[in-house]
Amino acid sequence: MIYTDTRDKTVKCDFRTAVMNGMNSATGGLYIPTSYPKLSADFLNKTIEPAFCDVAFNMAKPYVEGEIPDADLNHIIQDAYPFISKVAPIDQVTYILELSHGPTCAFKDFGARFMARVMSYFNRTENDRLHILVATSGDTGSAVGSAFLGVEGLDVTILYPEGKISPLQEKQLSTFTGNVRALKVKGTFDDCQKLVKTAFTDKELRKKFRLSSANSINISRLLPQSFYYMYSAMAVKNRCLHDSKIENPAIITIVPSGNFGNLTSGLIAREMGAPITGFMAATNANHTIPDWIATGSYNARSSVETYANAMDVGAPSNYERIAAMYSLEEVRHLFASYWLDNEGIIDAIKECNRKTGYIIDPHGAVAWKAWNDIRSGALATLAQGCKGDYTKPGLTANLPDWADAVINGKAVGIVLETADPAKFGATVSKAIGREPPMPSRLEAVMHLPDHAIPMENSYEQFKDWLIANL
Repeated sequence: MIYTDTRDKTVKCDFRTAVMNGMNSATGGLYIPTSYPKLSADFLNKTIEPAFCDVAFNMAKPYVEGEIPDADLNHIIQDAYPFISKVAPIDQVTYILELSHGPTCAFKDFGARFMARVMSYFNRTENDRLHILVATSGDTGSAVGSAFLGVEGLDVTILYPEGKISPLQEKQLSTFTGNVRALKVKGTFDDCQKLVKTAFTDKELRKKFRLSSANSINISRLLPQSFYYMYSAMAVKNRCLHDSKIENPAIITIVPSGNFGNLTSGLIAREMGAPITGFMAATNANHTIPDWIATGSYNARSSVETYANAMDVGAPSNYERIAAMYSLEEVRHLFASYWLDNEGIIDAIKECNRKTGYIIDPHGAVAWKAWNDIRSGALATLAQGCKGDYTKPGLTANLPDWADAVINGKAVGIVLETADPAKFGATVSKAIGREPPMPSRLEAVMHLPDHAIPMENSYEQFKDWLIANL
């Protein structure tokens, strides 16, 4: 497979180069495959859905062809995934894709564990250590830290915005030691991301160190997230007739979205043949992408703090990949978009629990509310010409090609639940009046000592720290 650059299509490189560089330091662009090979019809049409690791192997194989032999790829995948995603029906036409069953209880485990093993595999022949820089607004950092902890030849530096993530999320980040360290930055996630991106384009720094990224800007974290889209869509396709009595329904995937890497992974799965009809981008008050879809103008802005903090991204990196894959008109045909403010997030958690009994985290709640609204009349209202105000919470005034399927009751929804609600206990408790159950692997973290290093929002200070400590 050949990879190119979102900013310079003349760039051509292999998978190893794309993974180990993270992004193209010469342009600041992100690596993307030059093509998206489809899985065979025989595989896609299996009446009994394949095992998760079988899906992962078949999807990953064309992207690493000639660079990772099948036996080694199979070992990487088996080692990365002792857990799987789970598809939980909560009503006849709604499925929750639970992505919180990994070691850090968030969907980032799927990408981070694959990436760590791939980087370790490629780094075996190198003499110098590879230094991973990662900005996080919550769950990315803990997943990456957990995945890379103790991996020979690799160091990880995590930047997170001090005081702008949940206490449990911060505890997961601040307690790493050894080859993983955390910097608590006085700023926002966008500030952390800018520090990392600036480091990657700093020629002096790159002469001193081998640097790579573990954010969704790295293609080796983005590709494995496509595995669970394919797995869940195949599973729902096989069972939805029994559940809803709808023959060949449109399958709509509703994705909580911040940096838009997760949704981009879904696009890759669809390009490879996943039976997904369309997507809903569901976000919080940081609604840069919904505004782009509504107006045609992309305007990055400073992020604002919300209860769904992993989506507190005002300048989503993966906008570049989406714009490289599709024109704006193609996006409008494929996407609906939706956003909620903090009051709406609390109401969504409460309403989901009241209607279904399911306890959902703030990010999944935005996605559930988006789906519940469009199947309860919001798309029909839009189709009748009532466009509303895109600057206010709710459905953006864009009618995707699949709108009629939803309006006419011929669609089912897969809502992505991206983290365990216990990671946001105070917010969930505010909504439903009680704390969600705490998984034992999260409870254990709360008793560990903190080691996070304070850092100003200053690239010069960050660079000096890297030179002194890497």
